[in-house]
Amino acid sequence: MANAKLYVGNLSYNSTEESLASLFSQFGEVVSARIVTDRETGRSKGFGFVEMASPEAAQQSIAQLNGQQVDGRQLTVNEARPQEPRQGGRGFGGGGRGYGGGGGGRY
Repeated sequence: MANAKLYVGNLSYNSTEESLASLFSQFGEVVSARIVTDRETGRSKGFGFVEMASPEAAQQSIAQLNGQQVDGRQLTVNEARPQEPRQGGRGFGGGGRGYGGGGGGRY
């Protein structure tokens, strides 16, 4: 595992970036912890990313935390994959939905 960035899924909506960093710090130095939030509401989307200082610490975090119950939810912890470019698909999908919605209103 060359990457020390982890995906953390199924987080409690009450989780904070501080509590996430604290949880992972028992396995090594945490470089960053980020919970992804909805752009419009600011509410947690229930997942985030933690970057560990070393691949070894990241691997140990996966081994110890994946599948564990935290705040009543079973965490999913695995190596983060690079985000794939979605601009073309998103624009097309958005246009399609807008067109479909407009067409539905006419009938």
